[in-house]
Amino acid sequence: MPTQLNERRSASRISLHNRRQKPMFTREWSIPAILTIFLLGVCGLIAYFTWSLIPPATAAENQMGGPFNLIDDRGQPITEQTLKGHPSLIYFGYTHCPDVCPTTLFEMAGWFKTLGPEADRLKAYFFSVNPERDTAEVMHKYTGNFTDRITGITGDPAEMQKAVKAWRIYAKKVPSPGGDYTMDHTASVLLVDTSGNLRGLIAYGEDNGVALQKIRNLLK
Repeated sequence: MPTQLNERRSASRISLHNRRQKPMFTREWSIPAILTIFLLGVCGLIAYFTWSLIPPATAAENQMGGPFNLIDDRGQPITEQTLKGHPSLIYFGYTHCPDVCPTTLFEMAGWFKTLGPEADRLKAYFFSVNPERDTAEVMHKYTGNFTDRITGITGDPAEMQKAVKAWRIYAKKVPSPGGDYTMDHTASVLLVDTSGNLRGLIAYGEDNGVALQKIRNLLK
């Protein structure tokens, strides 16, 4: 009986010893695992050095707006300096626009009406992306259909193109049947602060309550 007990104890020690001596990785999968870890490390180093070499965006790259010389709907000179000293709503469109532009200007008129005295310092500008057709007289008549708080801006096409590029507006002439054309263009309203810097956007069709809150934030 003692002999059997000793044999069992010896077998138990041998089994425990074998378990302790068993390698963590077997030959069948240790090499692929090591290669995977190595490759992940290399990829991590490449990603780190790649991103570290990309310079951060500078203030100049994020800046919008720039010099231009245009006229308002009464024929008075307008430059980029006109946009400073007060908060502004800026919209780029054209008077022959079938739906987006009149809808947006109608909404802008509604914002002024709702805000009332809150919007005394606020100004709105409607830049024409089709100045060849939209003369000062045409712009004045068009904006007057909505409210007298919106100033139409037009002028030399080359100067208007400067404003379009400065504010990163998309505008493209699209031919239509019969030799006529329409204009594809950015449909958002730009929210510009007293320093002439972009503070945000009101998207076309945005909820009216959200739009009003954005304007109130601009006025603070």
